[in-house]
Amino acid sequence: MSPHPRLPQSPASPGIGVLGQSYGLLMSHSRSLPNDDVLARMVASQVGGGGALPVGLGLSPTEFTALLDRHFPAVALPPSVRRPPPVWDARLLEEKDELISLLDFHRAGRDVSERWLSVIVATGCMANDHLWQDLGLWSRRDLSELMMRNFPALAAKNDRDMKWKKFLYKQLCEQEGVYLCRAPSCAVCCDYSLCFGPEELISRN
Repeated sequence: MSPHPRLPQSPASPGIGVLGQSYGLLMSHSRSLPNDDVLARMVASQVGGGGALPVGLGLSPTEFTALLDRHFPAVALPPSVRRPPPVWDARLLEEKDELISLLDFHRAGRDVSERWLSVIVATGCMANDHLWQDLGLWSRRDLSELMMRNFPALAAKNDRDMKWKKFLYKQLCEQEGVYLCRAPSCAVCCDYSLCFGPEELISRN
């Protein structure tokens, strides 16, 4: 049995359109490396204008080029939907660096893409929606699988299935010895649903 359990795959075909075409194009150039699929989802979403990440998934141009060259060599992506650069509070940027350090410390150490994902996930935490949506993933399951594969020791601490953005910030608080929640336990907290409620999108069919 694999020591790294794989969650049930979220839908691999997002349908006809820029998202599906870009995803298919990326995967046709993939090298069957760790994280090919999850990176293809995020890049395809960005090409189609989805997610909240800045251009290049929050990586520097050099890093993003290296990511594409390693995981999807010779791919020629269609132009991304133009988006203005995000404007973030300076305090958020401090937290971003702390989140990168937290994720880096817990990397599985199996693939170079883990370093890029530390930056990408931390950048996604700067936005305002559910983390999986801000990253341009297609379901919370995609994010949970990403975390278990790349940051397994950290992901194992989320044994109550807390929302990932809430969980990561809680780890920062505990690291600093700061405990902002005054409830004696999560079960009796009036904000329980904010931390543990469902994150999946409601179907618009």
